[in-house]
Amino acid sequence: MRRGLALLIAHIPLLSGMWAFAETPAANHAIAIIIPAHSTSPGLTREKLALIYKRKILYWDNDTKIQPVNLPISHALRSSFSQLLLGQSPEDMESFWNDMYFHGILPPYVLGSEEAVIRFIAATPGSIGYVDYCSIDPRVTAVLVLSASNRLESTPPDIECHR
Repeated sequence: MRRGLALLIAHIPLLSGMWAFAETPAANHAIAIIIPAHSTSPGLTREKLALIYKRKILYWDNDTKIQPVNLPISHALRSSFSQLLLGQSPEDMESFWNDMYFHGILPPYVLGSEEAVIRFIAATPGSIGYVDYCSIDPRVTAVLVLSASNRLESTPPDIECHR
């Protein structure tokens, strides 16, 4: 039993101890919190979004299961998102996720790139994720924008995106 549990824990990326921390996004960048394009805005606040990413809220108001996704630990947006939203680096979240794991709650899925996040969000009802604001396209809707100045807004930032 112990060996099986140790093997399972070793395969959970957030518990592996391989952390990278990055600075907050540059002043001219912002993090878009995205949902599927066909979804209605869930009326998010900073507090509710933090609870979703801590897996303390598991269902939307319409009883659809929430499917939050993260970028890889080594991705600069992951560190920025965690620091700006949760007030902690991914390293600081390790003991939290260890505790949650033993209560049967797994961390958000981890996807390999912003494009993977956009594809997952676009195809998965109830999903929520984040990408650089300039990466969003018609497949997804930005419901909130988290700026480098740690402001969470529902209006698009004044950023010139070069596509």
